[in-house]
Amino acid sequence: MQKLLENRVAVVTGAGRGIGEAIARRLAGEGAILAVCDVMLDNAQQVATSLTKSGTKAGAYAVNVTDSKQVTEVCDKIVADFGRVDILVNNAGITRDGLLLRMSDEDWDAVLGVNLKGAFLFTRTLSRTMLKQRSGVIVNIASIVGMVGNAGQANYSASKAGLIGFTKTVAKELASRGIRSNAVAPGFIQTPMTDKLSPEAKKMQMDFIALKRLGLPEDVANVVLFLASDLSSYVTGQVIAVDGGLVM
Repeated sequence: MQKLLENRVAVVTGAGRGIGEAIARRLAGEGAILAVCDVMLDNAQQVATSLTKSGTKAGAYAVNVTDSKQVTEVCDKIVADFGRVDILVNNAGITRDGLLLRMSDEDWDAVLGVNLKGAFLFTRTLSRTMLKQRSGVIVNIASIVGMVGNAGQANYSASKAGLIGFTKTVAKELASRGIRSNAVAPGFIQTPMTDKLSPEAKKMQMDFIALKRLGLPEDVANVVLFLASDLSSYVTGQVIAVDGGLVM
């Protein structure tokens, strides 16, 4: 039986660990060729090497997603290496939490730079390749806080809300050329970052989650797979929350 993404080239940013790594592995499991991008080359290489050992064609690429020159160079290298790009997953993201009145310019700029500008730079660059192909899929990893806000995360919430608006605009601009653009909005997902929270903080979150469990990176990856594949061929400009019913 043919796999959902057989021989399609997928670029995943922030794929060196966490949700990005889970996405890369899920897409690879359905036959995709992976360009594993991360600011930390060692992390990207570990993931790419692991995928290669399991039979997936994969390459590791170091990139600061906020640097336009680096993004252009890496995207050109990926296209040169694999010949095309069918799927782009803008997953790279950071947090620099703090109350609004105490938030520094640097923390605001850093989060907006990685989470929003990074997606813009990769999308602008690789959409040119997709336009020539007259096909392609873009999936942006947003967050439920981009839909409802969150105290102490003015920068992060703004970046993710911006990403949702960006997703819809890209969908409208590129649909006529066979390119789809959607977003996934994760809720409270179990990652090394959430592992650091106290049991009390975790319980407080769980009280608001209808399914009464934390999400797993694989839960997000499964929805990304759906949006990246032909199963969602009539879906564009949408935001799908993966949050266990947290904000319904």
